[in-house]
Amino acid sequence: MSHPTPDHPDPPRAGQSRRLADARDASVPRPVVARADAHADAAPPRPAVDPEALQASAIRALRGPNYWRLAPVIACDVRLGALEQVTSADVPGFTEALVTAMPTLHEHPCSRGATGGFVERLREGTHLPHVLEHLALELQALAGSDVRFGRVVPSGDEGVWWVIVAYEHEEVGLQAMRDAVRVVRAALAGTPADALAADVRETVGRLHARAERVRLGPSTSAVVEEARRRGIPVRRLNSGSLVQLGLGRHLRRIQATMTDLTSAIAVELAQDKDDTKRVLGNIGLPVPQGGVARDEDEAVEIAASVGYPVLLKPLDASHGDGISPRLDDADGVRRAWAAAVGAARGGRHVLVERFATGRDHRVLVVGGRMVACAERVPAHVVGDGARTVRALIAEANADPRRGQGHDKILTRLPEDDTTVAFLARGARTLDTVPAAGETVFLRATANLSTGGTSIDRTDEMHPDNVTACEMAAGAVGLDVAGIDVLTDDVSVPFRENGAVIIEVNASPGIRMHTHPAEGKPRNVAAPIVDLLYPPGTETEIPVLAVTGTNGKTTTVRLIAHLFRHTGKTVGFTTTDGVYLQNRLVMEGDMTGPFAANIILSNPTVDVAVLETARGGLLRAGLGWEECDVGVVLNVTADHLGLRGIHTLEQLAEVKSVIPAVVRREGHAVLNADDPLVAAMRERTGGDVVLLSVAPAGTNPVVEEHLARGGIVARVEYAADDAAAGDARAAAYGGAPGVASASGETFVLRKGRLRIPIAAVDEVPLLLGGAARFQRVNVLAAIAAAYVQGMRYDDIRAGLLSFFPSPALTPGRLNVLRLSRGAAAGARVLVDYAHNPAAVAGLVDMVTRMPAARRLAVVTAPGDRRDEDLREVGRLCASFDAVILKEDDDRRGREPGAIAALLREGLRAGGLADAAVEEIDDEGAAVDGLLARLQAGDLGVVLADDVRGVLDRVRRAGAIG
Repeated sequence: MSHPTPDHPDPPRAGQSRRLADARDASVPRPVVARADAHADAAPPRPAVDPEALQASAIRALRGPNYWRLAPVIACDVRLGALEQVTSADVPGFTEALVTAMPTLHEHPCSRGATGGFVERLREGTHLPHVLEHLALELQALAGSDVRFGRVVPSGDEGVWWVIVAYEHEEVGLQAMRDAVRVVRAALAGTPADALAADVRETVGRLHARAERVRLGPSTSAVVEEARRRGIPVRRLNSGSLVQLGLGRHLRRIQATMTDLTSAIAVELAQDKDDTKRVLGNIGLPVPQGGVARDEDEAVEIAASVGYPVLLKPLDASHGDGISPRLDDADGVRRAWAAAVGAARGGRHVLVERFATGRDHRVLVVGGRMVACAERVPAHVVGDGARTVRALIAEANADPRRGQGHDKILTRLPEDDTTVAFLARGARTLDTVPAAGETVFLRATANLSTGGTSIDRTDEMHPDNVTACEMAAGAVGLDVAGIDVLTDDVSVPFRENGAVIIEVNASPGIRMHTHPAEGKPRNVAAPIVDLLYPPGTETEIPVLAVTGTNGKTTTVRLIAHLFRHTGKTVGFTTTDGVYLQNRLVMEGDMTGPFAANIILSNPTVDVAVLETARGGLLRAGLGWEECDVGVVLNVTADHLGLRGIHTLEQLAEVKSVIPAVVRREGHAVLNADDPLVAAMRERTGGDVVLLSVAPAGTNPVVEEHLARGGIVARVEYAADDAAAGDARAAAYGGAPGVASASGETFVLRKGRLRIPIAAVDEVPLLLGGAARFQRVNVLAAIAAAYVQGMRYDDIRAGLLSFFPSPALTPGRLNVLRLSRGAAAGARVLVDYAHNPAAVAGLVDMVTRMPAARRLAVVTAPGDRRDEDLREVGRLCASFDAVILKEDDDRRGREPGAIAALLREGLRAGGLADAAVEEIDDEGAAVDGLLARLQAGDLGVVLADDVRGVLDRVRRAGAIG
């Protein structure tokens, strides 16, 4: 069955911007735009149609919240070329072919809000990306995925559209998008409707098979659903059933019903059926007599010794594979031998057991306690005196509850060679017509995977039998065990009716308990989750996410340092790598979901601090669902013109994803002095904490927030109310007596409560107060630590022990002092400032630092706008001399182009050409700077290869 998409407008034309998305809506509000497929009064001539003009690229899965939706989506860049003005109505036969091939498109309401709405739009004429969106959704729906969200939006780049659709299974979603492109091209090419329909059927079949391969099994799904109901994070670790529950130090892992508590010895014991029988027999539990045979002759000997009838089963059988029917003589044993040996996984060992009678029951024991019992009935049909076994199977398989494998609550009845062979034992065939009411079994075993069904018997279990099954699980040592019992009646003690325990299973399937064909469903996933997380157990670690244009890395490192200072094991991600404590785990720009997963899946981590950049959000999504603290520092011009983000407002939309995913009991920490950031307080579901360096009373957003009792971290500039502030600080465990030579103090306020934390000029990161742009970063760290319950004196101690250095903040305000030659005493400042706002803050700081001369090596990344590069140059015109260089990766610019734009900016700022030199290579440029420095000078390097620059400066005799 297909699933209708939400109302969908005609897509806007390129250049139209989107509105800020609502924080808790799963969709993105749609812009009010002119209809893209509206027709003029006079019908235009039929355009020439080239299907290959439709180009889809960068098809990618965004895992977790992203720019378009707070849930996973598939995104695709679509270029139409000559098809840009072509609609579905312009191509004869296009709509008819699609609707014939996919009649379920009639169920899509689209913007009409009623069944058939999308097909109406097709016939009237709609934009081709809109068609792609609906087809990508419908192909997934036909393959069994419940997906409804879809959007088409202009990318902002000329001629490029973004097609966005939801997905359940990443591989299926990606392939469905590729298939949708192929189907649309085929329809544009005039492929006949019947041929297109055949192709779509094959496509859906392949997608369904792919979905089956990657879909979680029913047991894993049940546990995952129960975990999600409890708010426990779930992370899939592979394309199978290996799943992580929880985060960091509190993570647990499951695979089906096997947990990370499951004993390997117990699993091995359960797989050896003979050893299992011995263990159970040793504690007095009823087990069938038998032994292990290594060849046919030995099997016949054992059968004779235990007495006929017997059965054979592989020593390590599962799912009923290789288990024989009842065998009444030696010839039967020899005939069954080959099948039993063929199903054995670990060798030619076969168990010969006395044949036991009784109905097949599975008892589930979790954590030593019986939680469910189900009678398992083998696959069967019931005759009506008129139809054949084949016809009865077909009727049963028409039941919508039956499907292939585990995709439905029941599995299709088998009609294969094994079925034929089993029927033959009872002198029947598939064409036999059973009498009315006659039950015809199709399998000897009652496994649900071969079409069996189950009847809940939990409430009928005799207390003695409950004890026996719990003893069996305990004897084998399994935390989750499936006990297979043959008994005519579970309400009668096993010892009184000849019952036997025939197996103890590790990782037992639980579908028979959660979805019995008859009786009460049992939520057996709940005790499994209780086993992993007893009531009151933590399931998560604090997750703090930091975004903004500038200051992210420094803020992340400072927050991580504060938590480390309190004895926590901290994992954090930055633009220069992934760190555990302060040890580099992986080097590189690690601000996306891959890096976050390294931290969140590490069982030693107490706190995760994640730098989150715009690129990762646009390219791959967050990769995680919620955070406890979401920090947004600022939104300034950087990376504009890339990936469809052309304005500050669009950049703010990207960064606003972070406050949008703050959990309701969490906190969004926002810079109230940046209007675009302050506006994000409307998007978060958590509590808002504001940051401000504006003088008291000058920011109305801050004053209103304080008046409502909100939390503010800010810089205060005078000693007003200092005595009262000290008194309150002492009462609440703060740091009274904080004083600043400059009169500036980092302060926490909550309503009327005022807690001074530290004087601005005593915090090392501020370089004596000169690095004024660092104030917001410090405030953000103070606020993040405070809302996570850190003591005020611990926050202060952490701030005072965090120094800008290559060890703690590589490439961020690293100041080294030269120690030899004529330059002895000169300082070199190495920083990664790479956009106008960052450079402006750096230049402001440098002008506040005492120096005889100020010289600089200046560059900027080539993928910034021309005006950004000129602005960097203009800002650097305050230096006494400048060496211009270009990065090794010019990011699409021609050699010399970056330097030329920077030089234009230097001229505009008033620096004479004579004070400017160009040295293309970064290393040579740094050497040139070092050669020019004299005692008392300050050299500044805007570094690309930070580590390389630091090493070169150290080799020149620098320390620090």
